[in-house]
Amino acid sequence: MIYRCPLCGDWCEYYIHGNSGYWLQTKNQAEVSDKTIIDEWNTISTPPAPDLQSIAVEPKNSALLVLDMETSICNNYRCIASISKINNLLTKTREMGMLVVYSLTQTGNPSDIAWQLAPSLGDTIVKSNVDKFYKTILEKILQEHCVKTVLITGYAANGAVLHTATSAAFRGYDVIIPVDCMSAGNPYAEQYTAWHMLNSPGTRKRATLTKLNLISFLPFGYSQLNAKHGR
Repeated sequence: MIYRCPLCGDWCEYYIHGNSGYWLQTKNQAEVSDKTIIDEWNTISTPPAPDLQSIAVEPKNSALLVLDMETSICNNYRCIASISKINNLLTKTREMGMLVVYSLTQTGNPSDIAWQLAPSLGDTIVKSNVDKFYKTILEKILQEHCVKTVLITGYAANGAVLHTATSAAFRGYDVIIPVDCMSAGNPYAEQYTAWHMLNSPGTRKRATLTKLNLISFLPFGYSQLNAKHGR
């Protein structure tokens, strides 16, 4: 590949020989004049998978968001496989008395939600594009329930999950994403979402990646103050 040499500043070929590499200045500048970042992307290594964190959730000030789990779009094996995981988390959050909020796409209806994840009477359902805060009452509902942390699940990882999680972080919420409770049409989209949440300036200080069996729930009413005093 041809790169801008960090030593001479000219366009050069970079060659690898054994355990070392060396730069060779190219003779044909016209040859490299049309090179773009696209060409360089082919040489970039995939980042390693992120570490997943064990986390204890305070039900009193947390909410579970179940995003766009509509059968009309949740019809690939990756999304279908996530339904049982989300259902498991949903059951636990309901047992703990946590707030649960659903979302739909612009054309979705409540009856489209996968039956295993069906909303309960009284659950809030918002409808918007990929950012579920956009022109909905989601933030109002979270504020009314004094929510500080949102657990975000659903489809698609690179759509509703990514943009709603980013929007939540911008609004000052701590964001927890169980990676086995989000899905996309292909693994790279899921990987990108995870990378973005942990590395983007707007989200990295607010985001935690975990998985279902690393999530525990504190007794309702338990506070960090109690934890500091060993109670």
